[in-house]
Amino acid sequence: MRTITLRVACALAALGLPAVAAAQDDPVEEQGSERGDDAQRTEIVPYIEVAQIFTQELEPVDDFVTYTSVAAGVDASIVGNNSAASVSLRYERRIDWQDDGVGGDTISGVARAGLQLTPGLTLEAGGLAAQTRVEANGASTIGGFAGDDDSTSQIYAVYAGPSFHTMEGDVEAEGYYRFGYTALEEPDSVLVAPGQQPVDYFDDSTTHSAYARIGVRPNTVAPIGVGVGGGVTQQDISNLDQRFRDAYIRADVTVPLSPNFALAGGVGYEDVEVSSRDAVRDSAGNPVIGDDGRYVTDESQPRQIGYETEGLIWDVGVLWRPSRRTSLEAYVGERYGDLNFHGFFSYSPNERASLNVVVYDTISGFGGAVIDQLAGLSTDFDAFRNPITGEIGGCVAALEGNSCFANALGSLNSAVFRSRGIGTSLSVNLGRTQFGAGAGYDRRKYIGAEGTVLEDIDGLVDETVWYAAYGSYQIDLRSSLSANANVNWFESGFNLSSDVIGYSASLAYYRDILDGLTGTAAVGLDGVSRENLPDFMSVSGLLGLRYSFF
Repeated sequence: MRTITLRVACALAALGLPAVAAAQDDPVEEQGSERGDDAQRTEIVPYIEVAQIFTQELEPVDDFVTYTSVAAGVDASIVGNNSAASVSLRYERRIDWQDDGVGGDTISGVARAGLQLTPGLTLEAGGLAAQTRVEANGASTIGGFAGDDDSTSQIYAVYAGPSFHTMEGDVEAEGYYRFGYTALEEPDSVLVAPGQQPVDYFDDSTTHSAYARIGVRPNTVAPIGVGVGGGVTQQDISNLDQRFRDAYIRADVTVPLSPNFALAGGVGYEDVEVSSRDAVRDSAGNPVIGDDGRYVTDESQPRQIGYETEGLIWDVGVLWRPSRRTSLEAYVGERYGDLNFHGFFSYSPNERASLNVVVYDTISGFGGAVIDQLAGLSTDFDAFRNPITGEIGGCVAALEGNSCFANALGSLNSAVFRSRGIGTSLSVNLGRTQFGAGAGYDRRKYIGAEGTVLEDIDGLVDETVWYAAYGSYQIDLRSSLSANANVNWFESGFNLSSDVIGYSASLAYYRDILDGLTGTAAVGLDGVSRENLPDFMSVSGLLGLRYSFF
């Protein structure tokens, strides 16, 4: 039976922190906000819930499980002139009546909120707690499965720090500092083919990230815009004492060609280093694995360099902003000693719909990737949960900014990696009908130092393709429907049980019985398809009651 650990307590505390969106590196003139005073609102809804869950496992064995879920949580959204906060936090206790091993405690939630301390200075923070199913090759299926707890684990991530954005005459200054912490609890068991050893699963890490820039916009002191800035990032991963450090400085220029189109470019210097220690070796020279299933770090050995590069970096690109509702930035250049592509596209045809696309190319560890994705979430969102497991999928419903974080969660391997990919998110709110979807591709090439246990994985590649969808429909004043689905396809260069496809889908009907009291009936399908190991599939049903304290 799982217990509440110190990491859970940290996640609970962090998920309630207020925060505000960070100032972004934006060399073009800001378009301003379309929110007015009428957009201010405060909605805080605590609730308690009790439900009976019935799960029929279809593969690999025929097994029926039933248990009771007792939960307490809060959904909150606060939007004001100087603050913004969205929190969905839930604690659930599963009571196993048949000794089937499905009992225990889970914490799930996501928070992204903030507070303006003074004009131009913002305190931001955020948190994520999610359950995932773990595969031998590191594949992760977010959401957990009803009735099957052995191969599930908990992910926790929190971050906090100040950001600033000020104007002194024609001079603009902006920047931020973030401290983040990410942790993954080891699963109780993982299905492994005979003679194979699971990957080294991520344990925990800390992330420090700082950025600052000063410059002038086009058509102020000169027809072109110029600026200079820099940043430092350091991620320290507990597994084998891995460290990723990146420091850079660059100058940039923006050349307007029309009121809504500009060319942009920059040049600078960057110093990047990835290092780690070796694992403790036994008398036969084999790496020692601890009780938690991870390599034991040999602290007596010196740190080994797995990757390093320093020198010139550059990029050139285009900026297109025909209106407040449409924005495109696309860049090509050289970074990390190789060709680099990155950019984003944002389109909001009206106040009820938003489409965002992000292309990225970066070096990171698992923890740093989660923190970056979390910091990119909007401060105004609605969380769509699986009604049976109570878990959040890979996306939230938001009409501003990125609304998905699934790209960062595809693989739980502890090693530092070069990550290239694309993520998209769509959100639509039509009042009685609300729906959205997200999709993405992530390619991770791992980095390992010569002479260490990570040497064998250097250059190996994991690829993840994911899709998430959600929707809700208000049938009448007292009843509604909701649905969600998640699919993850994972192909690993580690060749441990080969390709993995994880999937989850649910449909729920809600009916208001009395003021504050809602009845729920739901059905769900969960599964994992593996190429060289037995598949898992189960169907579930739920009957429950929720009381909300308005």
